[in-house]
Amino acid sequence: MKKGHRHLFQERSVIYKFIRLHQQIYPIEKMCKVMGVGSRSYYTWKNDSKPAGGSKVGILEEKIKTIYFNKKQRYGSPRIAAELLDNGVKASRITVAKYMRKMGLRSKIGKKFKVTTDSKHSHKIMKNVLDRNFTPSEPSKVWVSDITYIHTKEGFLYLTTVLDLYDRKCIGWSVSETMRTEETSLAAWKMAVKNRKLFPGLIFHSDRGVQYACEKFSNTVDSYKIVTRSMSRKGDCWDNAVAESFFKTLKSEQIYGNKLVSKEQMRTDLFEYIEVWYNR
Repeated sequence: MKKGHRHLFQERSVIYKFIRLHQQIYPIEKMCKVMGVGSRSYYTWKNDSKPAGGSKVGILEEKIKTIYFNKKQRYGSPRIAAELLDNGVKASRITVAKYMRKMGLRSKIGKKFKVTTDSKHSHKIMKNVLDRNFTPSEPSKVWVSDITYIHTKEGFLYLTTVLDLYDRKCIGWSVSETMRTEETSLAAWKMAVKNRKLFPGLIFHSDRGVQYACEKFSNTVDSYKIVTRSMSRKGDCWDNAVAESFFKTLKSEQIYGNKLVSKEQMRTDLFEYIEVWYNR
């Protein structure tokens, strides 16, 4: 093979590998057109490059890539290793991480985000009844709630969630343009009580924010007569760690690394993430 031809072959091989790696995201024909190669030549290369019978390494890499792209690039090596195990494939997290590095696959990485808690108010503060007991044995034993900022190209939205610690399902949530109680904590609470039955002894835990401490919200929750309210200690995010973790995961997997979108599109994206992805 002449030197010029060899160089051209190597260059096209790199392009073909790129196309194969991203075939779960973009149409193959479109990538071929953009890269300036023929789709027929790509498929010929793909068929010729397959190992006879499929090597164990090649099969494992394909399974890793399939899970990675099916999960919208949200899974890192621990989650992919767990997913493989669920499918009957044994591969350690270290092995999965090695092949992900080899293929250039990385899960979406999170960033720090702003604290929304406004605890400078004169409303009554409740004791920390939950005391970091995050593993209830039954549904509707402990609900936790929190509020976070969501950045869009048109400004901030505010996401309020209520999680049942039993199965970590987001049973109530609200997206608003203000921090008013009716649009945040109260709206999420109303959805939660529609989605899940209350039982005597339910603990509702939150931070000390005014949206949870104000009379409008506290009177609503107390009117059920069977709910015990609980609040985190001042400045201690670990007291509501599950709610904080949910927001961190959501922002890492759905928001960070993507272009800023409109408020309307963000509402749609949050619905897709919470109801279609996370809760299922």
